[in-house]
Amino acid sequence: MPGDAGNSRALVWSHGSFAVEALGGMIGKGAFLMADGKQVSPFFVAPWWDEDGLESYDGLTRGLRGEWPCVPFGYPMPRESFTSRWQTVMDDADNHSDVHGYGSNHDWDFAEQGDPSLVSMSIDYPEDHDVARLRRTLRGMPGEARIALELEITARRPCRTPVALHGCFALPQGVGGAELAVGQFGGGLTFPGVIEPGAALFAKDHEFTDLQSVPTLDGGVVNAANLPLAGSAEELLQLNGVDGTVDLINRVQGYRMSLSWDSTLLPSLVLWYSNRGRRGAPWLGRTLCIGIEPSATTFGLSPRTSAQDNPIADGGTSTALDLAPDTPVTIQYSVAVAPLPLTAAPPRRDLR
Repeated sequence: MPGDAGNSRALVWSHGSFAVEALGGMIGKGAFLMADGKQVSPFFVAPWWDEDGLESYDGLTRGLRGEWPCVPFGYPMPRESFTSRWQTVMDDADNHSDVHGYGSNHDWDFAEQGDPSLVSMSIDYPEDHDVARLRRTLRGMPGEARIALELEITARRPCRTPVALHGCFALPQGVGGAELAVGQFGGGLTFPGVIEPGAALFAKDHEFTDLQSVPTLDGGVVNAANLPLAGSAEELLQLNGVDGTVDLINRVQGYRMSLSWDSTLLPSLVLWYSNRGRRGAPWLGRTLCIGIEPSATTFGLSPRTSAQDNPIADGGTSTALDLAPDTPVTIQYSVAVAPLPLTAAPPRRDLR
């Protein structure tokens, strides 16, 4: 069975066309039409998407692409590789069957509508989940190379839940062909453990204030805004106290991707560097993408770790959302592209 979900809807408007998959609610294959007439495809699509033999993998891995919501965000990891202050808050008994949440691994239901520039979808969670339902809308904005998105989270019972908007973006093949331009942030942290043995780059559990100067294992620093990285790496960084803006500048293809979101709800930005570092199947050292993930989380560690006291929360950054059954939480955000060099005003930062 090929990795492509097959059940999808087309999002089509004046400045773009994309497939939105039922599996995970993921947006991926397609293109924006920029003001200069050029078409660009900023979203990453896993290289195994059309391969056979993927039945044994979870839904997220099979369909990995583009962008989708993660509720709850995270999954348990063995704590042996983590620094001591993190080991004390990680719970070995925390068990979740769905990596990054039920909605990341199962099919969503599409709402029927006659407007091709709008896709509405929802997913109901099983009865034993704290979350009852997610609703997601994607709208291509007329006259703009921009998609406005909205996520509504409805709880079944009062709870604290980590949440992320999991963007995966394509990178050029050559080192330094792209650049991350993050907005203002209060401080950054390197990952406190090991994601992939033999593929670590950053020093464990270190603070930094500049993405262009991140501490490395060998005692030096690296420009983590310059992408792709040299060599193989599988890493995470978390920026806290963010202003809700980040750009990915793709010099090779000549465009700037701009992501904007409500940072009062999602005050952190997790950066996932999948830089040919993951060797097991189906990754096979061929995955080259940058995950740009507005979130309330602790690096995407287990939901229980994010919901309780932890080093990031102790530093003043919320790592989970408080949900109540009678008060759905709505998160608005947008993805836009513009040609390089910019000859007019920067891309609009509107969330809608």
